[in-house]
Amino acid sequence: MPQVTVTIDGKAYRMACDEGQEEHLMELASRFDVYVTHLRGSFGEIGDQRLTVMAGVMVLDELVELQKRMKGMESEIATLRKTRDDALMKADKNDAALTGALSSLAERMENLAGKINAGPAAERDAPAN
Repeated sequence: MPQVTVTIDGKAYRMACDEGQEEHLMELASRFDVYVTHLRGSFGEIGDQRLTVMAGVMVLDELVELQKRMKGMESEIATLRKTRDDALMKADKNDAALTGALSSLAERMENLAGKINAGPAAERDAPAN
């Protein structure tokens, strides 16, 4: 199992990780170090353990906020999908109604054209008085 050394608050920590996760772990440690460094700058020397706990709570607070936002977005996506599906269903019904109306109109036009074309021929073929 690979091991990497990460630095948090100026201290080196040797950590094991899965194969191929070395860079990811180093990036996570670097991001966590930003929290610890920020807290140390804000509160001074209040103890490593306390800084670490506070940084962990800050990270979890951000995580919870992101999860809430994600849940809201998932709900919005579901609403948008339902709206889209309803609109597509309505469009399909409108297409079917329009197709039926156009077919009926085309049939009526063909019948009318047939009557118009038959009219002069009927007059020609009729016996003269």
